[in-house]
Amino acid sequence: MKPRFSAIIPGSAAPDDPAPATLRNVPNRGGPANPSATALQGRFGGGIKRVDVIWGETIVYVDASGAKEIIQWLHDDSSQQYDYLSDVTAVEYRDLERPLEVVWHLRSLPYRRFLRLKAELQKDRPLEVDSVWSIYKGADWLERECYDMFGIKFKGHPDLRRILMWEQYREGYPLRKDFPLRGRFSRAEQLRQALSANPEARYSMEELSIAEAFEDLPEDMRNRLRGGERTGE
Repeated sequence: MKPRFSAIIPGSAAPDDPAPATLRNVPNRGGPANPSATALQGRFGGGIKRVDVIWGETIVYVDASGAKEIIQWLHDDSSQQYDYLSDVTAVEYRDLERPLEVVWHLRSLPYRRFLRLKAELQKDRPLEVDSVWSIYKGADWLERECYDMFGIKFKGHPDLRRILMWEQYREGYPLRKDFPLRGRFSRAEQLRQALSANPEARYSMEELSIAEAFEDLPEDMRNRLRGGERTGE
């Protein structure tokens, strides 16, 4: 295990320390891979589909069914220590035959490493993958956004529901390639739904209780708010 690094304070470097420099002439493909990729191949064998190095960053394609186990090992193993999940997202390509990809961005702060993991999900099968919330609590909202925008279900997530669109949104998943720019419904139907929407279904009680228009809410709603009811959550 490497010794823990020390914070670099401006002006504190020794005179003979090399100055930090931006890498130049980085190839589009190829180059040295993150050492963690080799460790993963040795540890999980066939669970690692392939390794790519693009613009100096390592991408490891993993089997979707074993993604959580791989991420757990990267987090727990003393030789890896990927202790920070910076993003969970997805990619869908215009080629309808290509699978949809779930993407995890992992950082090892002790070793100063960055690793991008990808798992491919076939579109003719359920778009599901295990949640990593039990490993990184920061995955909570990241997975909810991915579910909201792409329709990917994260099995084991404690509260998987929409986070950007309201829970009653019925037009699909806005970042999928088959989603029309104007929405699936006509403008008239969109307007009808907006006018008939119940605000209690879109906002938490905490949000409604501090609304400036509280006094304009119906009396029965104000009474429920004062009583602590949590409708819509």
